[in-house]
Amino acid sequence: MDALDIAFAEARRYLASLDTRPVASRGTPGEMRAPLPTHLPEHGLPTTEVVRAIAAAAEPGLTGNAGGRFFAWVKGGALPAALATDIMCSAWDQNAVLASTSPAGAVLEEVAGRFLLEALRLPSDCSYAFVTGCQMAHVTALAAARHAVLARHGWDVEAKGLQGAPVVRVLANAHHHSSVTRALRLLGLGSDCVVPLGGDRPGRVSPDVLRTALALAPDAPTIVILNAGDLNIGACDDFATLCPIAQAAGAWVHVDGAFGLWANASPRLALLVVGVERADSWATDGHKWLNTPYDCGMAITRDPRAHSAAMRMTAAYLTTGGDVRDPMDFTPEWSRRARALPALAALMELGRDGLAAMIERCCDHAAAIYDGMAALPGATGVARPTMNQGLIQFNAHDGSNISDAVIAAINASGEAFMSGGTWDGQRVMRISVCGWNTNSGDVARTVAAAAAALRGLR
Repeated sequence: MDALDIAFAEARRYLASLDTRPVASRGTPGEMRAPLPTHLPEHGLPTTEVVRAIAAAAEPGLTGNAGGRFFAWVKGGALPAALATDIMCSAWDQNAVLASTSPAGAVLEEVAGRFLLEALRLPSDCSYAFVTGCQMAHVTALAAARHAVLARHGWDVEAKGLQGAPVVRVLANAHHHSSVTRALRLLGLGSDCVVPLGGDRPGRVSPDVLRTALALAPDAPTIVILNAGDLNIGACDDFATLCPIAQAAGAWVHVDGAFGLWANASPRLALLVVGVERADSWATDGHKWLNTPYDCGMAITRDPRAHSAAMRMTAAYLTTGGDVRDPMDFTPEWSRRARALPALAALMELGRDGLAAMIERCCDHAAAIYDGMAALPGATGVARPTMNQGLIQFNAHDGSNISDAVIAAINASGEAFMSGGTWDGQRVMRISVCGWNTNSGDVARTVAAAAAALRGLR
């Protein structure tokens, strides 16, 4: 048996165990280190021995997020076609940076990008980039935004940098994700540039609040950041109203759609994100609701020139240009695997109707988990899912908040994996359903695990 045979056998064994193995890892660091050499081997080891040792080391530390009972964070498991394609990508070992370095990678990325825009119902002439995750999607899209808003003020940020540049102002939904803040730091804009915007509804920016903020500095280069799917309650901004207000003031509108942008692929849920196509850029993840393997994020912009201006680089030894798009013109990476191919596989495996059905099914399961848990003694429903995110609080007989203890007990049982959060100053359990293979049986097991945890704690 060669190394690839062993690797495939281990992969199949892991996938076959997802329904029965504890979702949470139960291994200790010592157990994970034990199968490995304590120091760099003086002489190389046989490949089969290396693969077996690494498989044994990883086993006690693996979480079951590829299965149907992982609800802690927004993590989808890998669809079969996407997983298989990802394995081929590793075997092909292509540097999908230029059409000349990997014609297959470049051509198939074009197809994946076209299908992506069709699936998300965004303008067909948008540019796109397949990056490591939504963090780098924010960096990529906001670099394009930075270029555009400063170019309107006559400043070439790629040539001159930010020293002496007009100060860029960022107006962001007060519930923006921390990856947005880090993207602004990485781009040299800093976290202090953010002006948080609230409203009269949880997680949403009010039109009057946005108008007032824009009017305070009408001549400043401005980026507005809105949410498609708040991390806690799945709230979405009113894009149809807010985008025209911001753009009329000369601002660039960026949407954090890490998972919520995929609601636009569902006829039933698209009402939650009406007008999202009016924005100037979007960031989302494939390894969330498209259920591709890690890592796959997508940055999309309405302005391909600004996007390319922010990313493009040249060197005398590179062969660029031609009929096929060079991915490097739109991504921040020089060396990159062909991560668009698993996304292409997922989109083809699901099709338009399958993608919509999967997204809707996740939302239905999130509501079912919420309803089942909210009906338990000691449980209080805080936010019923409008999408795939919900919040539950748990209390003891004396009224004390035991949400974290319930989460810990559920995770220790191995039946499901949950995570906590803080909402209105209170600790809560977050419900996040994003996996293609979550089913009604997984829902029932999870609610039963919560009931058992409460019985042991109250």
